[in-house]
Amino acid sequence: MAKIFIFRHGQTLDNKEHTFSGFRQTDLTSEGMEEAKGIGEKLKNEKVTKAYQSDLIRSQHTLDLVLNPWHKNVEITTDARIKERDYGDLTGKNKDEVEKENPELYKLWHRSYDVAPPGGESIQMVEKRVLEFLNDVLPTFKENDVVFISAHGNSLRPMRRYFEHLSVDEMCSFEHTPGKIYSYDFDL
Repeated sequence: MAKIFIFRHGQTLDNKEHTFSGFRQTDLTSEGMEEAKGIGEKLKNEKVTKAYQSDLIRSQHTLDLVLNPWHKNVEITTDARIKERDYGDLTGKNKDEVEKENPELYKLWHRSYDVAPPGGESIQMVEKRVLEFLNDVLPTFKENDVVFISAHGNSLRPMRRYFEHLSVDEMCSFEHTPGKIYSYDFDL
């Protein structure tokens, strides 16, 4: 059996300002760094063997703060398939303003499973790439592996759906609390 710990990156300036980040390279705020250190503190006694991060700086910075100073010489893999959802034309725009200008479309763009924002990805599209990631990495896990995955709000959705057997509606409905850790035992 392998143990998997999944967490969302810490708060970024875009999160704080309620801005669609998508693929933007936005780093952690001081509060986000503290959230990441808090995850590290909770996981400091785990004997991590592998760690995964996206190609976005907020995921990487979070993982670095989670691992250090407790976990040295951990095999870290960067995989773009677990990065945040591409918000396309909404990237960099304030969520409150977009909702005010397009109240009905905002609901579809923000949480609909199969409707993508203009030029962006639907949650269904994110799920497809995240499941490809899981299908590639899960078979590589060995007995007693302890795996950390530093991901994003929208890439956590399909991971949680996979491990918790959630419905599409459940997967699309929840917000991810920064600093919260999801853990799963994976039978090999």
